[in-house]
Amino acid sequence: MVKEVIKSQIKVHRIYTTESVFDGFEEITDLISEKELRKISQLVHPNTAIALCEIPEEKPIRSDGFILALDDVRDPGNLGTIIRLADWFGTEQLICSKETVDLYNPKVIQATMGSFLRVSINYVDLKVFFDNYSHPVLGAFMQGENIYHTDFPENSILLMGNEANGISQKLLPYITQKISIPKYGRNQQTESLNVAMATGIIMGERVSRYF
Repeated sequence: MVKEVIKSQIKVHRIYTTESVFDGFEEITDLISEKELRKISQLVHPNTAIALCEIPEEKPIRSDGFILALDDVRDPGNLGTIIRLADWFGTEQLICSKETVDLYNPKVIQATMGSFLRVSINYVDLKVFFDNYSHPVLGAFMQGENIYHTDFPENSILLMGNEANGISQKLLPYITQKISIPKYGRNQQTESLNVAMATGIIMGERVSRYF
């Protein structure tokens, strides 16, 4: 990920590494011990390098095209995985409620495996945003239209809710279509899917229409 960051437009202030100097960044690279790396890292098992970077400004949100939106997703691993899914399925825009876990939480960054560099991510008041959004909003629910029979408009938003509570009550009036992943098989006891897993299934079904 450090190699990807230094190739991106993100400004790198310092690199700390235990193994090698990054080409072209020798002046801002410090060779340190594994013990020192563990002290400055917030991860239990850091890899071989840490880059100290400037957080870039958020890019303007485009209202056209497909947008993925997250309402109060709290788990860093879930957010990181969803960003990685967005990158995999070619979704360029992700908007998060202000209550959603911070993109720059170290666990989120780690889980993205570099995908945060290729997806435009904004934190907004979703209620205010939806007030000014004119295209369909598809919300993921336990009960809704079967995603395998759903038409996904080119200009639309897919809204995924909180891990425990789903989509918040204040956003329900903005949902133009409730969609759901149907259960299959004899054992119907599983209550719900992990939000990142559900996001992957829905986005995979959406892009399948292009093949």
